[in-house]
Amino acid sequence: MNISALDLNLLLVLHTVLAERSAAAAARRLHVTPSAVSNSLAKLRAQLGDPLVVRSGRGLTPTPRALELEPHLRAAIRELERVVAGAERFDPRTTTRSFALALSDAHQITDLPRVARVFARAMPRAQLRVISVDHFEAVGGLAGGEVDAAIAPVSEPRPGQHSQHLYEEAGVMTVRRDHPAAGKPITRELWAALRFVDIHLALGRGGIGHRAARAWLAAERLSLDIAVVVPSFLAAAVVAANSDYVAGLPRRVVEALAPVTPLVPLAVQGPPMAFSIELVWHERTHRDAGARAFRELVIAALSPPRAASKRGPRARA
Repeated sequence: MNISALDLNLLLVLHTVLAERSAAAAARRLHVTPSAVSNSLAKLRAQLGDPLVVRSGRGLTPTPRALELEPHLRAAIRELERVVAGAERFDPRTTTRSFALALSDAHQITDLPRVARVFARAMPRAQLRVISVDHFEAVGGLAGGEVDAAIAPVSEPRPGQHSQHLYEEAGVMTVRRDHPAAGKPITRELWAALRFVDIHLALGRGGIGHRAARAWLAAERLSLDIAVVVPSFLAAAVVAANSDYVAGLPRRVVEALAPVTPLVPLAVQGPPMAFSIELVWHERTHRDAGARAFRELVIAALSPPRAASKRGPRARA
């Protein structure tokens, strides 16, 4: 018969009846009435074309067909129970699960090495899959179902998302070490003479950090003369290191690339360009034990000491 036409709850009833050899005992175990058990058996008899059990004294005796089914039903029910209970008995030391983390190339440079070290210790048999911003956007973000979490600057709240503060980041305008403007106070006149590298991370558009940087520029009444548009922070750093163009980069990226790129920050006056960096995840994985363990190790790898206790998770309705 076509299994899609079979109510699988009926098999659970039969499994319980065969284990108890009594409709009344099966009803107590299933927390239903004896008549409900009888009705379920009647439906299953009609679908399988076999009596399955017959009354014998005060109990029920299985037919040969039921005896044939009994060990298979027992194994199937135990496997289902194991799968369902396994969600709460997640073991990070033995799991072979794959976890997907969305990162810009800036976070791949600065955060990924620390996350990978902690991941290797905490989940030695699991797989860490790093997702680019382009791919993250293309698959529908966190709601798309492919990504477990993302590291990103604070953004406008989105329905069904949760977040945890990780650390504070600062944006700096950088030039090559021997740039004519290096080491000089950046006046508005000098700023107006500079040309810049712009970064469009998300499918050819600016991302969250790009919008935050634009807001900072607007607040400081500064504009950018864009000379080059690139799709990554690393490309921007390489262009700035080999030209007279200016690249806006996270301070952590500049520090990480210091051994291989001759970049220095410009002495821009005014308040710094600051970003709060968060770990963000979807309601879909919020209660999953494995996803929770993965988030906890990312937070442990990247948060300053006691940061998690000062600023806990945010739920976004």
